[in-house]
Amino acid sequence: MNGQINDESDLKREMLRHTIATLAYRGAKAIDGAPAGFGSFRSGETSRTPVEILSHIADLFVWALSMAKGDFTWPGSDVLSWDEETTRCFSALKNFDSYLASEEKLEVSVERLFQGPIADALTHVGQLTMLRRIAGAPIRGENYFKADIVAGRVGPEQSSDRLEFD
Repeated sequence: MNGQINDESDLKREMLRHTIATLAYRGAKAIDGAPAGFGSFRSGETSRTPVEILSHIADLFVWALSMAKGDFTWPGSDVLSWDEETTRCFSALKNFDSYLASEEKLEVSVERLFQGPIADALTHVGQLTMLRRIAGAPIRGENYFKADIVAGRVGPEQSSDRLEFD
């Protein structure tokens, strides 16, 4: 989007990009330092494992990109290993963010993208954080208002400048 915000549509896309960066920041924190075996942790008989949740988040962003391009096909991928799903998830985030940053037309509204795959992914990142605590490996609380979150930074490498709580 060439660095200039020209209209309300551009503002909405930029807000969505910031939301994706926020999700990446929080997701990276939920994943980083997870103990061995965490991916297969099950909190209940019928609950998803963390790796299944991570796979679903990746699928959500593959789906979001396809919808942005006018295709509404759900990818329904097989669940891979924890490391492979981590890579796939951040790759899907990057691909979707790159499309949002481009001049390409969105075939669906920003609002629909937010209310569907984005909001769902935010919920699932919260589940990963909660499962870390239940599994005995909680992440530290943080003042996310002060977090160094930047649109376009959607990979696993996030700012280490954090205001975490003791």
